[in-house]
Amino acid sequence: MTEIRPAVLTRDVERIAAIDTAVQSTSVLAANAGPEGIVLRSVPQTVTKVFPLEDLEDPDRPWDVAWVATDGSQIIGFAAVGFQAWNQRLVLWHFYVDAGRRGQGLGRRLMEAVLDHARSLGARHVWLETSNQNQPGVAVYQALGFSLTGLDLTLYDATPSEGEFALFFSRAV
Repeated sequence: MTEIRPAVLTRDVERIAAIDTAVQSTSVLAANAGPEGIVLRSVPQTVTKVFPLEDLEDPDRPWDVAWVATDGSQIIGFAAVGFQAWNQRLVLWHFYVDAGRRGQGLGRRLMEAVLDHARSLGARHVWLETSNQNQPGVAVYQALGFSLTGLDLTLYDATPSEGEFALFFSRAV
């Protein structure tokens, strides 16, 4: 039986790091500038995108609250957030369900924990950023009530993700 509970990094970090965050897709989103602004379109391209979890033990990480989805002693999902008081926004820094466990409602249950926390803080929105190569993730975020609110074509320049661009999504709480 699966459970959603607060993460305890002192005991969970190794099992969180073992989550398979890879996303495979046969299409990516492309951005084209036109008379109406920037238009996104899906284009065929086979990609595997692995999302890093390298900040789990970083004392300066931008998030301070996290949850895990467990099945027995195995951690099969992870969500981490940080609150920005100046604009009452809860930023979703990590949101992963192990590749072998997707499609079972675990993401929805993790998101319920995130939204409950957002409400308890008086947050107005939950906000996130993802890559244009994460088209399966974009579909999940949209199914969870998130809307595209912006993009940055240069955010990943001079990084290992150069050539990709950032998509920003938000959802009212």
